[in-house]
Amino acid sequence: MRIEYDPARDLLYLSFASPEVRATETLTVAPGVHADFGRDGRLVGIEVLDASEIMGEEIEVKLPTAIAATAKRAGTG
Repeated sequence: MRIEYDPARDLLYLSFASPEVRATETLTVAPGVHADFGRDGRLVGIEVLDASEIMGEEIEVKLPTAIAATAKRAGTG
């Protein structure tokens, strides 16, 4: 899973697939929240527009300790 936040556009994107997988369908699941699905129907990502309004002024994502430790060892966290 990759988590990307663009503060200039206030856009949060949670990606559940490898970067080369492209969305073929997008569904609005709530105002400003869109789910992207791949060709096989699997969820590939979630986009949150105006993220600071939806999630609060400070965008912070907390991972379970085991996942955070693994990411740190891999150099990605």
